[in-house]
Amino acid sequence: MRASIRLLAALAAVALSAAVHAQAYPTKPVRIVVPFGPGGIGDITTRVVAPKLAEGLGQQVIVENKPGAGGILAAETVARAEPDGHTLLLVTNGTAISQALFKSLPFDPLNDFALVSTMGYFGLVIVNNPAAPQKTLREVIAAAKASPGKLNIGSIIAGSTQHLAAELFRSTTGVDMQMIPHKTTGEVFAGVKSQDIHLAFEFVAPMLSNIRAGNLRALAVTGSKRHPALPDVSTAMEAGVSGYEVSSWNGIAAPAKTPRAVVARLNQEMVKAVASPEVQKRFGELGVDGRTGTPEEFRDFYAAEAKRWTRVIESAKIPKR
Repeated sequence: MRASIRLLAALAAVALSAAVHAQAYPTKPVRIVVPFGPGGIGDITTRVVAPKLAEGLGQQVIVENKPGAGGILAAETVARAEPDGHTLLLVTNGTAISQALFKSLPFDPLNDFALVSTMGYFGLVIVNNPAAPQKTLREVIAAAKASPGKLNIGSIIAGSTQHLAAELFRSTTGVDMQMIPHKTTGEVFAGVKSQDIHLAFEFVAPMLSNIRAGNLRALAVTGSKRHPALPDVSTAMEAGVSGYEVSSWNGIAAPAKTPRAVVARLNQEMVKAVASPEVQKRFGELGVDGRTGTPEEFRDFYAAEAKRWTRVIESAKIPKR
């Protein structure tokens, strides 16, 4: 009986402590660790949201770039941080599928984070050279089926969203096209320009200026709806690839065991920040669809994305690093 009373008292003390802590949160600057270097779309979107998030939280929000090891360094830093809501991680679909890409990880991507909210969704575009004889995605697919193994697809490094989008395209359409990975988007563009690459998959933002200048032909976008920056370019589904939809995304997570009340506060401020006119305007200029949701919605989405892309990785036989 006494043991039960002591247990109840201890639980009550923990609950009270968590409630007091959450009510006081935040008590110092909040740090968002970004697993990429400065200047990329993930870094830019985080820095767009950070000032509005700081306004809502009443504390400075610091963006810290920590690239390296395919996002492992940043994720491990946050997974091992104090679970008090002052150290956050910019998570992406790369974080969700990391277990399928690496032989071992110093963190559990599904269980070591308290997911707060999604932030933005990024469309991809499928391009070829304007001088290529195939002027539509249907024509590329027909040419690939007529000459198996003769055409190729370019993307950046294996396991990237661009690469996985290309692999899903191959399996969805049943085409026999060679996959040629490159280190950078610049290399992909050079390959398309020289026609060494017959089809390429890349995010809209870095390709937009060359599409508008006529250096690239946009065949389709990969989202469920047309991209606002390319309203005249059909979706892949409109172009005849039934059921094909790919978007990259990012969001914010805290370490696991962060108090629910702190996660709820972060979610509340994230929703307000992303919905603000300033953030929506800048996201629109970047071609980013700013969307948030509840922690529960994010958790379900995150788990579903991990399963979906793990199947693609296994089907494509992409070796673990």
